[in-house]
Amino acid sequence: MQRVWQLVRNQGLGAIPILKLRESLLQDSKLTQSFLVLIVSSCLIATLGLIVNSAAVIIGAMIIAPLMLPLRGFPFAALEGDTKLLQASMASIGVGTLFAIACSWAVGLIVGLPEFGTEVLSRTQPTLIDLSIAVVAGGVSGYAKIRPAIGDAIPGTAIAVALMPPLCVVGLSLSQGDWIGAKGALLLYLTNLIGINLACLAVYVFSGYARSNELGRTLSWGVSVALIFALIIPLGISFAQLINQGRANQSIEEILVNRSLINRPDIEIVHSDVNWREKPPSIMLSARTEKPVTADEVALVEELLKTELNRSFKVIFNVTPSQIVESSNPG
Repeated sequence: MQRVWQLVRNQGLGAIPILKLRESLLQDSKLTQSFLVLIVSSCLIATLGLIVNSAAVIIGAMIIAPLMLPLRGFPFAALEGDTKLLQASMASIGVGTLFAIACSWAVGLIVGLPEFGTEVLSRTQPTLIDLSIAVVAGGVSGYAKIRPAIGDAIPGTAIAVALMPPLCVVGLSLSQGDWIGAKGALLLYLTNLIGINLACLAVYVFSGYARSNELGRTLSWGVSVALIFALIIPLGISFAQLINQGRANQSIEEILVNRSLINRPDIEIVHSDVNWREKPPSIMLSARTEKPVTADEVALVEELLKTELNRSFKVIFNVTPSQIVESSNPG
């Protein structure tokens, strides 16, 4: 084990020469016309994919991954105290971020959907799992940068960490005045940024870079770790809420679907959907019945849920009339 550690410390992780790496990162981090074209293209593809709720289209936008290029230059610049590279990477990340939000916001205004699908909603509640994914994917991305032979890993890491879709969700949410959704998607984006930054820092340090700049290295590590701990609290809370909601969804399913409601055996619950973003959470029940459901019966269901789950819910029935028809043939 000690021999392996010495090999890593003395020779890095098969790292390329520092000047060559710095020049490559600087080229990747420059704010160029090509970079802006890729930002807009990736954003439009991701935004349209989110609108039509198509995972395949969104993955296509992730593969373009223009923001990953300057993002790998930022931790290296911080470690080396390289102001030129730092300014270039920060400018590209900042402008790219604003361009993506603006483009998706404009598309959201033009389309004007009253509500979004699951691909949008799934990116408004980041958790500690998302931070873990960002750290692992960022580490692979940084390692691929110092080992050009495995550059084919970049599309996979870009898909895993998904920088562009959260930004597009921010713009789409803002276009519809959904500040809560925009806040959650922005938190996911920042989680990915910081996770990638910390992972790339680790890769660069273990590869033997920045040995002569202890102060810069310490400062960069300190800021990154502080940001990570700042994220842990909201992400941890969100993760706990996600677990609780999952358990509540299961309980609601058992109460509403697997039981005969309000002494009405003719009511068949086909599907239930809980919107946790409303206060109190609302439950849309798709049901088939022979007779109409009254407001008093809906109130009884709400009271049942409150009693068993110790929480208030707004219940809405979407009723499809059903009719039993039998053959008149006695035989």
